[in-house]
Amino acid sequence: MSEHRTKLPVVIVCGLHSEARREVVEGLLRDIPYSVALHHDLSTATGGTVRRSLRDSGGELDSGETPLVNACACCALREDLVPELERLAGDGRTRLAVLELWDSVEPKSMAEVIAAHTTAAEVTNVFAAVDPTLVLPCLSNGDDLAEAGLAAAPADRRTIGDTWARQVEYAPVLAVVPSPAADDEDRALIRQLNPTARQAASGSAELARLAFAGFDVEAADAGQHPACALLPQEADEAGVGTLVWRRHRPFHPERLLDALEDLSCAAARSRGRFWLADRPDTLLSWDAAGGALCVENTGPWLASLPDAAWSMVPPYRRAAAALDWHPEHGDCCQHLVFVSPGLDRDGLTGLLDSCLLTDEEYGSGRETWKSLPAAFDALLDPVH
Repeated sequence: MSEHRTKLPVVIVCGLHSEARREVVEGLLRDIPYSVALHHDLSTATGGTVRRSLRDSGGELDSGETPLVNACACCALREDLVPELERLAGDGRTRLAVLELWDSVEPKSMAEVIAAHTTAAEVTNVFAAVDPTLVLPCLSNGDDLAEAGLAAAPADRRTIGDTWARQVEYAPVLAVVPSPAADDEDRALIRQLNPTARQAASGSAELARLAFAGFDVEAADAGQHPACALLPQEADEAGVGTLVWRRHRPFHPERLLDALEDLSCAAARSRGRFWLADRPDTLLSWDAAGGALCVENTGPWLASLPDAAWSMVPPYRRAAAALDWHPEHGDCCQHLVFVSPGLDRDGLTGLLDSCLLTDEEYGSGRETWKSLPAAFDALLDPVH
């Protein structure tokens, strides 16, 4: 590494597999001289504080507490993180800061905090620590984080399955701990959840090198945005399948609502974007794991925007839309991906197709579509 460094390199290590995460962090501290690990323990938040610790390969160097901010442990983490990184950057001795996130903290928000709020440090990579034997049990767990004592705030409604999935899908590197009990199905599921990620064994020289590889926060955000997410491709390996379902015709809102329970349980993981006939201008996101499904309004399709507004749309969004552009519907489309062991491709495809508008309904035109029953209003426009 250059001696004329201007920013402190930071590698983020995340994951609900806490023992695997700790093993990955300890390996980095051991293999990279003058590296330190910064960790905020959110389990103490019920007492009104978050405990911060700093350690190197020899043990704990420093510790402290920071009070909750707006009754939110993650907010306290964000407030405390930047000053700590700036202090480490200023000491001139630290070669690498390993940010070990607490179990349910997602790396995306922390990477964006560092990018936006300090010039003293930069994220040089993000690792998701994975125990292959825990992948399916974790992914298929639909329990709320609060039930497991892992919620980061009183209003945290995430589940174990979807939180773990997002951690793994965001990280460009999967740090996999060796496990003799892991089988081919476990390894295939990891590969299909994030097929573009590099995999490296915990404690390996490769992992230590990857800590400094570089990380593009803006590109990582684009890769997760429903409008242009880098979704997995078709795959079938060791009993694990990935189905990519793409159509241009919109869903009938009532038929889709009736099928939601079956669709959300049809795969260990599913995600993507879709559109409803009664909301033809709205891009909707689909995010499911462990049988729990979240659908959200993520704004307008580009096709529904006036030409003058296109200049304000990020280039990556315009590029993604161009790849999917339909002569009649523009970028409006169904693009859903289902990943699971024992995937029933034919049954799932048939069920999804049955929720689309029929030829007669489709031929009636957009204005008629808008008068269809607004079956998703309760999900998309909840009354507070």
